[in-house]
Amino acid sequence: MNKKYQVILTQTERTELDQQVSAGTAPARDLTHARILLKADKGPHGPAWKDEAIAAALDTSLSTIARVRQQFVERGLTAAVRRRPPRREYRRKLDGEQEARLIAEVCSSPPDGYSRWSLRLLADRMVELTDLDTLSYQTTRRVLQRNELKPWLRKQWVIPPKANAEFVWRMEDVLAVYTRPYDPKRPQVCMDEISKQLLADTRDPLATAPARAARVDYEYERRGTANMFLFCEPLAGRRWVSVTDRRTATDWAHQIKDLVEKHYPDAEQIVLVADNLNTHTPAALYATFSPAEAKRLADKLEIHYTPKHGSWLNMAEIELSVLGRQCLDRRIPDAAALKAEVGAWQDRRNASGRSIDWRFTTDDARIKLKRLYPSIQE
Repeated sequence: MNKKYQVILTQTERTELDQQVSAGTAPARDLTHARILLKADKGPHGPAWKDEAIAAALDTSLSTIARVRQQFVERGLTAAVRRRPPRREYRRKLDGEQEARLIAEVCSSPPDGYSRWSLRLLADRMVELTDLDTLSYQTTRRVLQRNELKPWLRKQWVIPPKANAEFVWRMEDVLAVYTRPYDPKRPQVCMDEISKQLLADTRDPLATAPARAARVDYEYERRGTANMFLFCEPLAGRRWVSVTDRRTATDWAHQIKDLVEKHYPDAEQIVLVADNLNTHTPAALYATFSPAEAKRLADKLEIHYTPKHGSWLNMAEIELSVLGRQCLDRRIPDAAALKAEVGAWQDRRNASGRSIDWRFTTDDARIKLKRLYPSIQE
């Protein structure tokens, strides 16, 4: 067959291709192209094979052989052997000013009727605000990705007030407690509480199987709620959880009595860190017990309250977070099952000796939370 693109190699080109094939270090496709040229060579040192014979010998297609011939004739040896697709040139759809406008829109409130910005909503908004005819949501996505913006994500956080003397006083008071060394006669205890909705499955869940996740029916039965008081001694790596029906001042008072008489009967005084709730005061002791008993229990306590909107300063919240992730993140049908599961979690965690390494200090607060401190009035 008469070929339009004839391969005629010089002796130098044949030597270069032979060395490349012998070394075998190039990509497989490049080696195949080199062998095609060597066999198709109609020069004085070439075998001048026909394309059909080359295709059969190298297990390749006639179209590939024809393409290699064409590349060799039109673009030379290197282009024929190391064929690469031409690089696509991308032009930025948005200039700097338009990208800044998009970022400003993402950081603003979404239009009425929408809870958050979506990629397509932002793209349509940019078409309205600029001279762009169209804008794909993929372009919008790349801009958000480069600037680490996630408008669909919301995090709940307790935001403390700015320049609030009450907040910083209570914060520094709690932080000073955390710097005290371990003293068995004056144990440092943090407490917090959380409620758990009791839910029962209406159908038996399907267990995990190979290539299949566990399956839980969306339907469930509500069975009320239960409350949990969590106490922890961070320096000792100890914690315990009590399940109650309610979270009243009386319930808290009985927890404090257990704290004093059951958990620390030999302590001279218990340093207690608690949230600033109206039920977490010695008044609850007087509302529950006789005056003499309430006075005896109150004298055993040295209470330090976290500031309002500063519950993150309570190390008991760390333990509650672990409890929620490891134990409570599922349906639990009744209080008896909740007590059993929480008790098993508590015993296992205590046996491991897990403690809390608190590192946030007053000096850190005065630097990182400077905006919370009121300015000094001369």
